[in-house]
Amino acid sequence: MSDTTSTATDFALSASHITRRYGAVVALADASMQLRRGEVMGLVGDNGAGKSTFLKILSGAVIPDGGDIVVGGSPVSFRRPSDALEAGIETVYQDLALVDTMSAVQNVYLGREELSKNPFLRLLNVVNDGGMRKRSREVLTELGVGIQSVNVSVKGMSGGQRQCLAIARALLWGRQIVILDEPTAALGVRESAQVLELIGRLRDHGVSVILVSHNMQQLVQVADRVTVMRLGRTIATRDVADITPEGIVGLITGAIPADVSTPEDSATIVH
Repeated sequence: MSDTTSTATDFALSASHITRRYGAVVALADASMQLRRGEVMGLVGDNGAGKSTFLKILSGAVIPDGGDIVVGGSPVSFRRPSDALEAGIETVYQDLALVDTMSAVQNVYLGREELSKNPFLRLLNVVNDGGMRKRSREVLTELGVGIQSVNVSVKGMSGGQRQCLAIARALLWGRQIVILDEPTAALGVRESAQVLELIGRLRDHGVSVILVSHNMQQLVQVADRVTVMRLGRTIATRDVADITPEGIVGLITGAIPADVSTPEDSATIVH
């Protein structure tokens, strides 16, 4: 469903007509999404719908065969994940990319350690431990992430704490767009609620979120809109206020008519 009330400057990210083939296999035939500034967009679809490939393209891990991506009003061309990071896009995958043997602060700054402000110590590549701990505590407190100490090993954290730490890292690095891949998949009810609350706080900070989830009940709790994919195509975008979890499932399965027809739809027509 096209958005006729928003202008290009309203969108944190706009991806239009993205395609990707792997030999004879069409992973994406026509994927599009318009992500507004400071909104949570749910991305849903059955297995094989193309969600993973779409996310990998938006995060710079896969190069598309065609289509256009605009971030913050400027066209971009991602050739590698670092390009997406530089554009302000952080992706939190299900494995979280956390190192169990390191502390919370070490994980937050992993690969981006801040050097000492002392010129002599900087020459020796001595890191600014105090400054990194202070900034980590500030961000975690700001987002309401309950971690006993930023010095504690990640190995001793609960699944919810680990997920929240990975998400908070994105805000610390000033990301404007955060992609979350099934952030509550392995969590219990209480920890899932903690993560959903954190996603809401990201939105309150003006961060735009793409949330991939198979849990429709959770999705309607936190998302503003939902984009539905089927057979490598974006087939609908709906305001969450205007649709039920059952309605989203209906779009995914084809039980409810989509905005864009797919080859599967035409194959079901009997003459």
